Amino acid sequence: MTIKKILIHLGLFVVTLATTTLAGAEWQFGRFLGWEAYPLTWRYFLQGLSFSLPFLGILTVHEFGHFFTARWHKVKVTLPYYLPLWFGFLPLFHSIGTMGAVIRIKQPIHSRLKFFDIGIAGPLAGFVVALGVLYYGFTHLPPPEHIFEIHPEYQQYGLDYAQHVYEEGDGNFQVGTTLLFEFFKQYVATDPARVPNGYEMMHYPWLFAGFLSLFFTALNLIPIGQLDGGHVLYGLIGSRRHRRVSAVLFLGFVTCAGLGIVSPYDTMQELLYGIPLYLGFLYLVFSRLTPSVKTNLMVAMLVLAVQFFWLLAFPGSRGFYGWLVFALLIGRFLGVYHPEAYFEEPLDLKRKVLGWIALIVFVLCFSPAPFVV
Repeated sequence: MTIKKILIHLGLFVVTLATTTLAGAEWQFGRFLGWEAYPLTWRYFLQGLSFSLPFLGILTVHEFGHFFTARWHKVKVTLPYYLPLWFGFLPLFHSIGTMGAVIRIKQPIHSRLKFFDIGIAGPLAGFVVALGVLYYGFTHLPPPEHIFEIHPEYQQYGLDYAQHVYEEGDGNFQVGTTLLFEFFKQYVATDPARVPNGYEMMHYPWLFAGFLSLFFTALNLIPIGQLDGGHVLYGLIGSRRHRRVSAVLFLGFVTCAGLGIVSPYDTMQELLYGIPLYLGFLYLVFSRLTPSVKTNLMVAMLVLAVQFFWLLAFPGSRGFYGWLVFALLIGRFLGVYHPEAYFEEPLDLKRKVLGWIALIVFVLCFSPAPFVV
């Protein structure tokens, strides 16, 4: 690897460290930095490091888990490319400062075992570090009055401010939860009274970094296609069964994510334009599921019908529509199915145990609604 390429990777890391630090400061203080009311200062920037360092640390361990395992298997691979994303001083959207990081495999992988090892190494390595971040965050919580430093207007209500501030709920951003996050809340937090509610979690940088890490771990471990979880499941059950299981999981994933977009309780006018638009979107999602256009359209109609009748039986059900964007990415670009390896060697017992542990980690980290507005 040349010095020039190393400098490119290092430069992207430094830029991403800066953007995640700025984004972390914005989330922590609940304001866009750089405007006249809140000028960007070293104090804000340094405070943002309490988000960027643990978050990028987990991301880096994840990517180097893939990198070193690939090198161990003598697979040519690049160093991680960090992807910065920050909207500067435009008060339009909050970001987390990055779109993540990727490594590029520079040669075909012909072995089921190598697919498994490279796929599982990143999520499990990052997950271990995320546990440490969450442990530190939940055992070093500031006093409940900390929130008044960020929202002084809440002080008039005292520590029961939540029932006054969020009773309407319009426009509020809430961080969801996971099974693992709930475990830390209940059994690790030194003082449960200090655990913030979901509406204020983003102001606690270690908790926010830990939650985002669980979110991205679950995202990577979704056992579909060529995601890390897809590699793991492919290694566990082989090509033929993986095609069937991956397709079924993808259908279930899309069905749950889209619940409520088109509802039997919508007006006739809403249904007249809503159904064709949503059906067209579903067709795009399933357009590469089979070689048949007619079959893919029928699958889209079936998913719409299942969602419709599910809402008749359970009217309050709602999906997390953000998952549909990811479903489109999988269905249209990444692919639902895993490429078949030339060498279909079975896994040994140790790898099988690790594979099932990885799928359990997915369940512990997954949130049906990770973010709620």
